[in-house]
Amino acid sequence: MSNIHPTAIISPGAELAENVTVGPFSIIEDNVEIGEGTKIASTALIAEGARIGRNVTVAHGAVISTVPQDLKYAGEETTAIIGDGTTIREYATVNRGTTDKRRTKIGKNCLIMAYAHVAHDCTLGDNVIMGNACTLAGHIEIGDYAILSGVLPIHQFVKIGAHSIIGGGYRVPQDVCPYAMAAGYPLKIAGLNIVGLKRRGFSTEVLKTLRKTFKLLFSSGLNTTQAVARIKDEIEIISEVRVILDFIKNSERGLMK
Repeated sequence: MSNIHPTAIISPGAELAENVTVGPFSIIEDNVEIGEGTKIASTALIAEGARIGRNVTVAHGAVISTVPQDLKYAGEETTAIIGDGTTIREYATVNRGTTDKRRTKIGKNCLIMAYAHVAHDCTLGDNVIMGNACTLAGHIEIGDYAILSGVLPIHQFVKIGAHSIIGGGYRVPQDVCPYAMAAGYPLKIAGLNIVGLKRRGFSTEVLKTLRKTFKLLFSSGLNTTQAVARIKDEIEIISEVRVILDFIKNSERGLMK
């Protein structure tokens, strides 16, 4: 059975699975689905359109699935999806989608730290970490295992590649390559995210190939088009290199260099 505090306000139109916990003074609106084992702490707001998975933790004061901060939004029915095992910490906010994607989606086993903001139509992969007060504008895409440090403002439509890490306090105006480490004023690629990749079991041979790829992309003085041509000619196109090439091909805001 669910454990609902008597001061919580839950709409009859909300669907809560078994073993859901809802703390004091939290509000759960209509058209909400919450999976088994999820814990909603005190004074949280779970607004219309939330689709929260299993074993999710929503901390005190967090706000999920509120109306997009987008003047084009006209009240269309959209959702905010939170994947299984994800933790949303204190006072973090997640807006639901607009007509663009009709959803905002956070993947499985993510950690969204206190005061972070995920805007409309963003898509986060699995195992993403967002630091305190990290702020995503609309339509941003974050790859699996990416780590965004604290106090990061990220421009709308930016793509952050899988397994990348961005240092705290920097402005992110362009796409960050998969497997990269980015830092500095202005933000630039500082190298390969060696520590993170080793922790996740990337082999020595794969890391060696990625180092060669990064050298051509970021240290050779070549522009991106020239570097890609050299990569295709000189480097074995293993799956990790293919991920980088596809990321560059699909970049809309340009690659951070």
